[in-house]
Amino acid sequence: MKRLLKYVPLHFLVFLILGIGIQFYTQIWTFSFLKLFAVIAILIVFLFVLRKKKGTTFIAFIVYLFIGISAVYIQDARNYQNHYNNFSKQEAKVVLRISKVLKPGFYYEKYVGEVVQLNEEETRGEILLNIQKDSLNLRLKIDDKLFVNPVFKSLIPPLNPHQFDYKSYLAKQGIHHQIFLENSQFLKLSNTSFSLIGISEKFRDKIQESLLKYNFKNDEFAVISALLLGQRQDISKGLLADYANAGAIHILAVSGLHVGIILLILSFLFKPLEILKNGAYLKAFCIVLFLWMFAFIAGLSASVVRAVTMFTFLAIGQSFQRKKVVEFSLISSMLFLLIVKPMFLFDVGFQLSYLAVFGIVWVQPKLAAIYKPRFLLDKKIWQLFTVSIAAQVGILPLSIYYFQQFPGLFVLSNLIIIPFLGAVLIGGILIICMSLLNILPQFLADIYGFIISLMNGFVSWISQQEQFLFKEIAIPFLMMLGCYFFIFSGILFLIDKKIKKLLYFIMSILVLQGVYFYENKTSKEQEAFIVFHKSRFSVIGKRKGTKLEIQHDLDTVKTKEIKAVKSYRIAEYIQHLQKTDFKNYLNFNEQDVLIIDSLGIYQLNNLKTPIVVLQYSPKINLARLIKTLNPSFIIADGSNYKSSVTKWEITSIREEIPFHYTGQKGAFSLKQ
Repeated sequence: MKRLLKYVPLHFLVFLILGIGIQFYTQIWTFSFLKLFAVIAILIVFLFVLRKKKGTTFIAFIVYLFIGISAVYIQDARNYQNHYNNFSKQEAKVVLRISKVLKPGFYYEKYVGEVVQLNEEETRGEILLNIQKDSLNLRLKIDDKLFVNPVFKSLIPPLNPHQFDYKSYLAKQGIHHQIFLENSQFLKLSNTSFSLIGISEKFRDKIQESLLKYNFKNDEFAVISALLLGQRQDISKGLLADYANAGAIHILAVSGLHVGIILLILSFLFKPLEILKNGAYLKAFCIVLFLWMFAFIAGLSASVVRAVTMFTFLAIGQSFQRKKVVEFSLISSMLFLLIVKPMFLFDVGFQLSYLAVFGIVWVQPKLAAIYKPRFLLDKKIWQLFTVSIAAQVGILPLSIYYFQQFPGLFVLSNLIIIPFLGAVLIGGILIICMSLLNILPQFLADIYGFIISLMNGFVSWISQQEQFLFKEIAIPFLMMLGCYFFIFSGILFLIDKKIKKLLYFIMSILVLQGVYFYENKTSKEQEAFIVFHKSRFSVIGKRKGTKLEIQHDLDTVKTKEIKAVKSYRIAEYIQHLQKTDFKNYLNFNEQDVLIIDSLGIYQLNNLKTPIVVLQYSPKINLARLIKTLNPSFIIADGSNYKSSVTKWEITSIREEIPFHYTGQKGAFSLKQ
């Protein structure tokens, strides 16, 4: 551990991450590219001029801090003069190039499109493209070019508290606008351009076409496409949920697990090269070549490129036969990836992949030492068991923070599936090669499909053991950090049982307790009035501590399961949920709240500048209401007709009264 902590790229990595975070969250650098490069050049000159070791070390750290800042600044297309947003978009004539095919929604096919031309100007920048589904259901391909007259729309933020922020997720990928089209609203242009990813997609489409001849079932074909080709678009929601609940969702994403298994297979196959002079380097070259060939077949997606880059560094590091090669290779690969693609830092898959691998590297040897198997079979079972536990130790706090659940049977699903995953991958590659050459016998395709069906059936059975699936677990950000402090200090103490390490471990326990008591106290003191957004319905809540009263008229849905409320209930540690009827009036923190429903009745006395909530499109004269009640705020929820909301907003602006529509601005929340 001491040797690892002295590894210089680790220090550079820390400052690089700090620089990425500073620029992303504060946008501290708003000057030109030239000035940014000038600052870095001056720092590098100081680095060579200074003779003192402490001075050069400090300057080197500052250099990597600025590299992190510059990496984010350079990656942000909005900082370039030819970004599409810098041109007038009124009646714009736009040429789009499809750069990514996304999983379709219920009503729309979804793509990422690059704005390559706006009117007569060559531009850059990407948008989310939504094309309405129709009976033809024609899918676009990567590198397809479209001519459109679009309306650029801002991405919609989450409309209820603690829901998934798709707007923020896309912003981290450089996407800030979206376009909605029907099939008749664009013209597909003849395309002469191509990209490596586009060529990869064409090759992958050819593979899928060859596989379709062999009558695989829908779920079998979807899983084969996910396992070997990195295509998850065709996997049903039910099957995805089964794999997630079984703790085996990583099986369906071509990432570190798959690439790691392929690396082990390739290392075994090319081991005879080591007897040659410089054979270790030749072996590393062959392994890296085949890894990137697999990445090409799998579509060169971000997760695949990350995983292959990680194991490329590992394969090269192994050729030097140094100690701590795995840790050093992981840190070096992370440093390289974040310099090239700084937004990977905010990708959940990136975070989980590296934490899982570091968990295996640091925790698994200590777990493996607890028991010494005597036979080959129990040795392999014990090895898989300790690897699964170690990986979960690495990702557990973060996965609970993001996904709010923990699959208790993850060990069982991994013990059964992972030993056979190598054979499944090798068999799949052979199936693909034979199908492309038209020499695949149907009985082999049937056997392979049957194996995939067995795996799907086993995962489905595991997912149905709901008593072992721990849902609705929420931990705040500080608690997650406290958990990692606890895990890290615990591992340090296990490795080196000294008083200093024990003190760190005890301190981590005290930190966890402190965070728990702080969060618990804060939760019990919280009070809030919330108008949630629910299309065509009205959901209003009043919170006091860990109790939440909800007014709604969703008779077919339990209050606990209302989607708009559920994420808030879990994240805010609500323990008591009760349906109520506010009778068109409630008082929150000495603030009057008047609820006006479809009847339009609001003649109440002694109201002092109330907050007015409009629901179910009441037929009222809003200007008269404003003169009568002098409201401090007007809120329209999702139960109202949009035509009514538009009319009310115009009146409110004219009368200079703040107006809030939950369908645009999200849920309205008033806290103590």
